[in-house]
Amino acid sequence: MRKINVLTFVTLDGVMQAPGGPEEDPSGGFKYGGWTVPFFDESLGRIMGEQMSGRSDLLLGRKTFEIFASYWPTHESDWPGINQVTKYVASRSPLKFNWENTVRLGSDMVKEIKNLKKLDAPDLQVHGSGNFIQTLLEHDLVDELWLKIFPITLGSGKRLFDTGTIPANFKLLESQVTPSGVLIASYARDGKIKTGSFGA
Repeated sequence: MRKINVLTFVTLDGVMQAPGGPEEDPSGGFKYGGWTVPFFDESLGRIMGEQMSGRSDLLLGRKTFEIFASYWPTHESDWPGINQVTKYVASRSPLKFNWENTVRLGSDMVKEIKNLKKLDAPDLQVHGSGNFIQTLLEHDLVDELWLKIFPITLGSGKRLFDTGTIPANFKLLESQVTPSGVLIASYARDGKIKTGSFGA
């Protein structure tokens, strides 16, 4: 069964909105677009390159798809194979871009995603797609979280663990820290919540 791996840039207070630039997602009056840029060093670029170098298919929300489709088709040298992999898009309306190997998911997205996971095919990577991630979390469809945790707080903005978050255990697969202080931490889904007591 293929896995769904969520690759996310996130602040210490959990914000994931508009990491790449001021115009990426200013919704809700968000003023800090591009907050990752001062911390994006060669080490982080190398790690991102390694994580994106496989032949994983993509599973994207509509807004992230539109951002990707306006850039990556003509910049494949920076992400080899991006045009060839399948891009599955969660959108209830027609897509604005005609990017090769793109499939729009239908109205019953959860059912379709569950069926996608059953296929003998490459794993699925989720980038950006903050609203869509809430649906994946709510229905326990995320297998691994590949987080880049930046040493910054923003106080407001769309958060990774928001309305879709359910009680869930995860186990740490690997971690490292870049020279600029970004914590790279990958977690795998690991069963149900366990509780205990320090009392006698």
